[in-house]
Amino acid sequence: MEFNSFLDYLLFEKKYSQKTIVAYKNDLNTFYDFNLDKFEQKGIKKVNYSQIRSWIVSLVADKISNSSINRKISSLNSYYKFLLKTGDIKTNPLNEHKSLKTKSTIQLPFSESEILDALNYKNFKISFEGYRDYLVLELLYTTGIRRQELIDLKIQNIDYPNRRIKVLGKRNKERYVPLIDSCINSIKKYMEFRNKLKNIKSNDALFLTSKGKKIYDNLVYRITKKYFSGFTTKLKKSPHILRHSFATHLLNNGADLNSVKDLLGHTSLAATQVYTNRSIEEIKKVFKKSHPRNKG
Repeated sequence: MEFNSFLDYLLFEKKYSQKTIVAYKNDLNTFYDFNLDKFEQKGIKKVNYSQIRSWIVSLVADKISNSSINRKISSLNSYYKFLLKTGDIKTNPLNEHKSLKTKSTIQLPFSESEILDALNYKNFKISFEGYRDYLVLELLYTTGIRRQELIDLKIQNIDYPNRRIKVLGKRNKERYVPLIDSCINSIKKYMEFRNKLKNIKSNDALFLTSKGKKIYDNLVYRITKKYFSGFTTKLKKSPHILRHSFATHLLNNGADLNSVKDLLGHTSLAATQVYTNRSIEEIKKVFKKSHPRNKG
């Protein structure tokens, strides 16, 4: 297959996750099939920009969002950069390409009161699923870990004596994140119910379904949406918003930016600095309180 060496490069040298590699593979295969159908050309090593442009036009016609198109083109660009590196091509056909414009959307974090309301024990059943759901949300908020990092947590990743967890982040980079006392207690309570499950199929995985299987992306999303729907009017209710809330609340309460960067597992401060912007709601409160035209 044309892309095998590139996909191996992503896996073994770039240390990308299997999920990310599958996304790259799908994007490349989609363009390969388009090129074969439209231009009757096997392979995409030797294409010109007009062919890529035709693909972009077809994606727009299919009502694919600009952000999704940009991601597909980014996959293609990475492939051509790899071919330049290996000497298989002399020029990158995407050298002059400019990304499509996308709407910038502001993702508001949950407020501290919304978090407290949603993470009220009264909202959770005294059952395996109730304790699991509570711990999922508490860990996401009190550690700021990513959804996939939470899914991949293993029982042996919990360091009780040092009150921390070992997290396997992007590109298989490990980091330790501290646990607050309430989170330690929640883990212990959850484990009591987990240990009573029958037919456990994923012995090492911390979080399981009621059937003993490792939890999955959509389940974590559904858990977040379920418990926050009654306590916030914000449209976005996802695990990432809990990560966003974790960082925002730490910074609002005086945490050092570099420390937050390390906790989040970011490789650069640029990725962390987006959380330094105060939420729209907070800005409105300050405006209403401080602007002379609002005083009366």
